[in-house]
Amino acid sequence: MAELVINGNARAGLTVARLCKPLSVAGALSAVLAVAAPAHAATVVALGASQTAGHGVSQGEDYPSQLQKMLADRGYAVSVKNAGSYNGETTAAMLSRLDGVLSSDTKVVIFQPGRVREGDTSRSENVKTIKQKLKARHVAFIKIPNKWFKDFPRQTDGQHLTANGYRQLAERLTPMVIHSLKSRD
Repeated sequence: MAELVINGNARAGLTVARLCKPLSVAGALSAVLAVAAPAHAATVVALGASQTAGHGVSQGEDYPSQLQKMLADRGYAVSVKNAGSYNGETTAAMLSRLDGVLSSDTKVVIFQPGRVREGDTSRSENVKTIKQKLKARHVAFIKIPNKWFKDFPRQTDGQHLTANGYRQLAERLTPMVIHSLKSRD
């Protein structure tokens, strides 16, 4: 008799035979798939400025969208929420939005603070407060250093990444997100 194994853990006393006995084959398959493949197991929030929002590229070419696809291709049922902003937002504004972009199943926040802006005088304190709030909620924090952006292809504005640049950024983030998700299980 085979055991039903979900996420590497055998469920005590729950076997495929016990699941299938009272059900038709189609019903048993539906029951197994419903247990083994939730709609999404966790949420990753990408919080940041225009690089996070995907300034200048088509919908789906921003790094959060490409990251979600890469995670799915590796078997992770994760929803990646794009909480980027186009308006040149400061870290103070990102801090004020933080509680509104998190959900009860948020496991990871990828933070991209953007360039230093006029009036962002409490930048380090704001980042520290964001990290503390996430730690209190047991949410992993990944900060994208602004210097990373020089490594990737940029648009003609010289600042924002191309679709390929966002793909490369998502590729760099993927192992970090996977590690953070595994440490939150």
